[in-house]
Amino acid sequence: MIVGEQKSLEEILGLLGDAKKVLVAGCGTCVTVCFAGGEKEVGILSSALRMKSELDGHPIAVDEVTVQRQCEWEYIDPLKERLAEYDVVLSLACGIGVQAMNERFPNIITLPGINTTSLSLPVEQGVWEERCQACGDCVLGITFGICPIARCSKQLMNGPCGGSQNGVCEVDPSIPCAWQLIWDRANMFGQMERLLEVQPPKNWGQSRDGGPRKIVREDLRLTERE
Repeated sequence: MIVGEQKSLEEILGLLGDAKKVLVAGCGTCVTVCFAGGEKEVGILSSALRMKSELDGHPIAVDEVTVQRQCEWEYIDPLKERLAEYDVVLSLACGIGVQAMNERFPNIITLPGINTTSLSLPVEQGVWEERCQACGDCVLGITFGICPIARCSKQLMNGPCGGSQNGVCEVDPSIPCAWQLIWDRANMFGQMERLLEVQPPKNWGQSRDGGPRKIVREDLRLTERE
């Protein structure tokens, strides 16, 4: 899931600038699960903005809305008619949702209310740990389901660094060494010899460094083809 953290009230007020009427827009999917931008968080932030702006002597009229997903046209299109009422939209969706709003409704600026941090797993209540960096060239099939790109601090492809000791990371001793986890998994399946095969340098050709990525499934498209 996409995980984010809400920006500070001070930063948000700075982004809003001289806006007099704001629509705070939440998203009902990922950021709801991580308690950063769902309907509840929209309500709390909206109240805080009203109170703080009133205390500062520059009251802001704040309205609230939450859609199922801000990253899909069909869910945000119903907002079109009401957007003309507002100076800005403050989105509590991930960065994809913020950009979707700006692309779909170019005549009004949509500002980010959260910082998108990672693709993470909820390992326990209130704790999310990064598990994927969407590198575009998945290696989980050769690392027994544990990602060295997201979970090794040095993104090593051929075993741990020399600083890994007692199963913990040299960079951050509070986290387990990813390669220790990989070795333990290989050992559990009796396939340690697979890890002795030297892997070539990581193929970063499918990563973000090559520019925005796109997947096109012609069999799923609804537009007419020539």
